[in-house]
Amino acid sequence: MEAIILPVTLATAAACALLNSWLTFRVGQVRRAEKILVGDGGSTRLTARMRAQLNFVEHAPFVLILIALIELAVGTETWLWAVAALFVAGRILHAFGMDGWFPGRTIGITVTLLVTVGLAGYAAAIPYFAFGESETIELVETSG
Repeated sequence: MEAIILPVTLATAAACALLNSWLTFRVGQVRRAEKILVGDGGSTRLTARMRAQLNFVEHAPFVLILIALIELAVGTETWLWAVAALFVAGRILHAFGMDGWFPGRTIGITVTLLVTVGLAGYAAAIPYFAFGESETIELVETSG
C-alpha cells in the first residue's frame, strides 16, 4: 500500500500542535502568577488566555479537516500553503489580541472566519465542478 502524503495538511497540523502548546503554556503562566489551580479564579487575564486557547481549539479542527480533504481532492497547491499560513498567523494575532492588543483580536478572528468560510465554499464546490471527472474509492473486503 502506497502512503498518501499531504504536505500542507501535515505542516499545518504540526504548526497547530505547536501553537496549541504555546497557548497552553501562556494559560499556565497566568495560573502560576495568580496562584489559580482550577477555573479562572475571577481573573479576567486568565479568562482571556483560556478563551484564546479554546477559540483556537474550536476553529482549528474544521480548518485542518478542510485543508486535508481539499488537498486530497485537488492536490498540493501553492494557494493552499498560503491559506494555511494565513490561518496560523491569524490565530497568533488573535492570541495577542486577547491579551489586550485589540487590532490583533480583530484581525485574527476576521482572518480565521474568512479562511474557514473560503475553504468551506471551495470544498463544497469541488464535487459540483468535478462531477463526472472524479474517481471514487471502492472498499473491498478481503479475508484473512
